[in-house]
Amino acid sequence: QVQLVESGGRLVQAGDSLRLSCVSSGRTFSSFAMAWFRQAPGKDREFVSAINWITGDTIYHEDVGGRFTASRDNAKSTGWLQMDHLRPEDTAVYYCAGRQGGASYYESNYAYWGQGTQVTVSS
Repeated sequence: QVQLVESGGRLVQAGDSLRLSCVSSGRTFSSFAMAWFRQAPGKDREFVSAINWITGDTIYHEDVGGRFTASRDNAKSTGWLQMDHLRPEDTAVYYCAGRQGGASYYESNYAYWGQGTQVTVSS
């Protein structure tokens, strides 16, 4: 099993930056990917970004590309989501997810999930 714990969510103003963290513990895999999803009130959970743990290759939802940056530190078993130029529509609960294998856009491909951290962007 893999345990994921997110942190860093809080109330910010539009245009601000925020960095979310996700610490992974438990089982390790030779191939692993960590992703970020978000769920706004009344909406389905959606993909935000993902990073291949070994190569560092990243993928992003088109709405956040150029504003959000995913990164990781293998030694610390920690991934981050740097969010710049935040907008009110970025308000959501952000979830960290993990899977054995490469980065994927699809929620169903991720077996491991954190509890979520609330990000609120005021206008």
